[in-house]
Amino acid sequence: MSSKKGMKKYPVETKLDAVRLFYEEGKTRAAITQLLEVRDPNRVKAWLKQYRREGGVGFGKAQGRPHKAESKQAELDHLRMENALLKKFHTELRKVQLAQRNIGRSTTTRQNTK
Repeated sequence: MSSKKGMKKYPVETKLDAVRLFYEEGKTRAAITQLLEVRDPNRVKAWLKQYRREGGVGFGKAQGRPHKAESKQAELDHLRMENALLKKFHTELRKVQLAQRNIGRSTTTRQNTK
């Protein structure tokens, strides 16, 4: 779920209307809350604060954690690097195992048993 139960998501136009009513028409936050039928009176206060901080573009920004689709390429790069590292580790481990069993050497040594 994208939001808490009972929370209403307001469109950008409603937020911009609230800002316009406050700055251009001089309406109070309580009057804007009633006029636009906003459930939480602190919502209008938060919108005004966000508008002062970021301007109108702040309302169009996506909030929250980015979608996983955006990080697929990073995950793919990480898995490719991990795969290459494991292949390298596997070949080194195989060389050590063969050396321990004396397999794969071109010459074998015999012990003198006189």
